[in-house]
Amino acid sequence: MQTTNTVLMIRPTRFSFNQDTAANNRFQRPAAVAEDVQRQALQEFDGYVAALRAEGVEVMVHDDAEAPHTPDSIFPNNCWSSHPDGTLVLYPMQGHNRRLERDKGVLERLRNAYQVEQLLDLSSLEQQEIFLEGTGSMVLDRERRICYAGYSTRTHARALDQLIQHLGYELCAFSAVDRQGVAIYHTNVMMSVGTRLAVACLESVRDLSERRALHSRLEDSGKQVMALSWDQLESFAGNMLEVHTSTGEPLLVMSRTAWQSLDGEQRRLVERHARPLPVNIDTIERIGGGSARCMLAEVYLPKRPTPLEQSR
Repeated sequence: MQTTNTVLMIRPTRFSFNQDTAANNRFQRPAAVAEDVQRQALQEFDGYVAALRAEGVEVMVHDDAEAPHTPDSIFPNNCWSSHPDGTLVLYPMQGHNRRLERDKGVLERLRNAYQVEQLLDLSSLEQQEIFLEGTGSMVLDRERRICYAGYSTRTHARALDQLIQHLGYELCAFSAVDRQGVAIYHTNVMMSVGTRLAVACLESVRDLSERRALHSRLEDSGKQVMALSWDQLESFAGNMLEVHTSTGEPLLVMSRTAWQSLDGEQRRLVERHARPLPVNIDTIERIGGGSARCMLAEVYLPKRPTPLEQSR
């Protein structure tokens, strides 16, 4: 299945501008001097969780620990990914303080609640300055087993090759840049793949042969492609994630900034394929440089049986 009904989110305790990642995340903006970023981020986070739960999405909330300080913990999809066969993958992270996120109790919680049958740990590649930041660096078509990835300082070919060989995915790789010609730090900022709808800023792929290949691969896999403009890219419209409700209804989650950037025709196209769920995460987007998709770590692992189920 392309989508899940279960996501993990990390409630922030010391959310702030991350200097470790600012060099190549051009979406980050420093906070104003008197701004209470943590309070605002907490309000936005709790509102986001409530909106998902109201739609029947199962949300596991993990409270971040104050120490060590990991300002980007709120974006958990970069450190790990999970898969229906019980595989848990750990990824090599570029930001030094982001590597500390692996030791803050999330992985133990996953192992306690779900069946982890095998661990693919790529984190040692950090020592060779080779990086692959999870489902930020990659956008996965899980049904068709296609991995879409834009190369950047955080997305390296060697790590990608190891991952797709292990998972049995086909790679569709390209180079994507922003309006100024600088590599986009994460693929999931410029594109999203759902069950029937794919969203992509095709203009960001300047090599025309790569652009055509990306567009064709999306269409050939049965997706209707919605092209984004530069302004929409910069409004995080590429950073959407399709999940499904408890009744199986498709839900396309995005920030309200992203939704407001879409024109009427694009909104109608989204609504033909899924119910849109815009959420207010204005502060988190601006300070953190990540949006709605970045805050959701999809859980595909099989659940552990309860003691009662085990005794039957």
